[in-house]
Amino acid sequence: MSKLRLAIQKNGRLSEKSLKLLEECGIKISNGTRKLKSVSSNFPLEILFLRDDDIPQYVEQGVADIGIIGLNEVLEQKKNIAVVQKLGFAQCRLSLAIPKEETYSGIQYFENKKVATSYPEILSSFFKEKNINVQIEKIGGSVEIAPGIGLSDGIFDIISTGSTLLTNGLKEVETVLESEAVLISSENLSNENQEILKKLLFRINAVKEASESKYILLNAPNENLEKIINLLPGMKSPTVLPLAENGWSSIHSVIKEDKFWDVIENLKKEGAQGILVLEIEKMIL
Repeated sequence: MSKLRLAIQKNGRLSEKSLKLLEECGIKISNGTRKLKSVSSNFPLEILFLRDDDIPQYVEQGVADIGIIGLNEVLEQKKNIAVVQKLGFAQCRLSLAIPKEETYSGIQYFENKKVATSYPEILSSFFKEKNINVQIEKIGGSVEIAPGIGLSDGIFDIISTGSTLLTNGLKEVETVLESEAVLISSENLSNENQEILKKLLFRINAVKEASESKYILLNAPNENLEKIINLLPGMKSPTVLPLAENGWSSIHSVIKEDKFWDVIENLKKEGAQGILVLEIEKMIL
């Protein structure tokens, strides 16, 4: 039986998140990251543990069929691969930063200046689109020190908290790209592997939907039932069950995480009581 070959980062945060996703999808991997290859015991999947910046090339060449990698690496390397799905974890942004004592009045600040980065392709495309001439200095690591040693006027790099910028006397001035982990695929998957990929995506979507939603149970006075139901559309519509106490009903529904607190506040205003909120392990739409 054919096995779909998935490449993930050998070490680091993206590796941990990728393995956790597979675990949540019910896919058992035996070895962690101590070997270069592992085979799932309950799903037709073979895992290759690789350097993250090698993954797009290996997927393009067919060494791996699919891979989990940051969108920034996909855009930087410009390989002949397809982005199948965004995965919703390992979010970061790629931004421009300059010395904190400099006055920034807009993107024209960078006209005829030097910018140091490990992502020259993304940066070049950005400045070309803005019709701004810059000199890009490609460096492999420790990008933040470039302005301090006179190598550049600014930098373009991955930013998470911004603390590293502050330590090096820099400030973030322009976000160029919002990145996250994505599932990539070879453009030449066999029919059999395409079917396995569909099954994997089905599981991933069930996990992703569950992580973005909450299951909610509450007691509602019948006179406000219609108003409360309108606040809780659910997957199709809420489940409504009569309580033993006359004039009251129990409502079960699903709400999106990003709307959670607004919904709760509105439910309270309409007389909802005994509100319980539960995590959802899987959600099949």
